[in-house]
Amino acid sequence: MDAAEIAALKDRIKLIRERRPTVAKLLEKPNLGSLRVDVNQALEEIDELLYEFDQTFGAES
Repeated sequence: MDAAEIAALKDRIKLIRERRPTVAKLLEKPNLGSLRVDVNQALEEIDELLYEFDQTFGAES
């Protein structure tokens, strides 16, 4: 990866970090029904992605 690709990746990860709370807020909705499982899965995958990114590029990225 060159510097431009890494910068673009960091920008995308920043957006994911910023938008994660919006996904988490969905769990507060009482009428989610079976979608609750999908929201939980999405949050787990987001958290895993962020963890792996931080391990690779450092938490300050």
